[in-house]
Amino acid sequence: MNLTTRQMRAFRQVARTGSFTRAAELTHMTQAGLSILIREVERQLGARLFDRTTRAVQLTAAGRRLAPVVERVLAELDSVTQEIGILGDAARQNLRIAATPLVSSQLLPQLLAMFRQAQPHVQVHLLDAALEDVERAVLADEADLGLGFFFKAAPGLVRTEVASFQLMRVTAAEGTRRAVGRVPWSALKSAQLIGLPAGNPIQKVIDAQLGKLNIVNPEGQSVSFFGTLISMVEAGFGTAVMPTFAMAACKRHQVNADLLSSPKVELAFYSITKRGTKDSEAIGAFVELLKLRLPFMSR
Repeated sequence: MNLTTRQMRAFRQVARTGSFTRAAELTHMTQAGLSILIREVERQLGARLFDRTTRAVQLTAAGRRLAPVVERVLAELDSVTQEIGILGDAARQNLRIAATPLVSSQLLPQLLAMFRQAQPHVQVHLLDAALEDVERAVLADEADLGLGFFFKAAPGLVRTEVASFQLMRVTAAEGTRRAVGRVPWSALKSAQLIGLPAGNPIQKVIDAQLGKLNIVNPEGQSVSFFGTLISMVEAGFGTAVMPTFAMAACKRHQVNADLLSSPKVELAFYSITKRGTKDSEAIGAFVELLKLRLPFMSR
């Protein structure tokens, strides 16, 4: 025996109303269709469930035995379905974002303020972490969305490009800071370069470009985070190359920024989500905001 919820709901409605006509109206079915469902149930059970007269439809002894069981099963099913729906709604109203420290501290606060104004019903939670920990958090369902320079998607993750950032030269300001300029890569030939560790994916791109132009970078100071690197440049330890996503942070220090050209080199900035999960409306809205606003934050 394998009663469907549709069959059980049809039986319950007839039992409650005592009328096939009224039950069909309430279940939005034809009377013939409803009668077919009831006959299917009776055939599976091997017993008649209703006595039909010209005046009324009444439960048989078998029908009276089945009625409370069907009521209980459907009540529990409806209750659980409602609870799951509430949990799903609650999950959709929360947005957990994981991002690297500079993105978290310099780019996201302003963007999150814009998002909160546009989506006041969404509660945003921010996790600042190293790039590999951003990926781990998304894979472990500790974050709904990750942000960063992911040069390739880790297994189980889906990348979506949301912006691109040009590489720029950052130097210590001598006196008053000036407006953003533009210099060729050859301007780095005589510079004392400092940067991120050689194994960092962004530093690999920078070093590869320096190598193409035969710009030798003697072993110099390296630090793990862009925020530290900017402070080291400000303190006079050397010149750094970094993406323009760090422009907002540079403007808070006594450093000058110049876009590097000849050639122009850009790095793609991605959002990542877990493969197989459906993006919520909150994720979609936030990614669209990123695509719209990030280009203006790198100038």
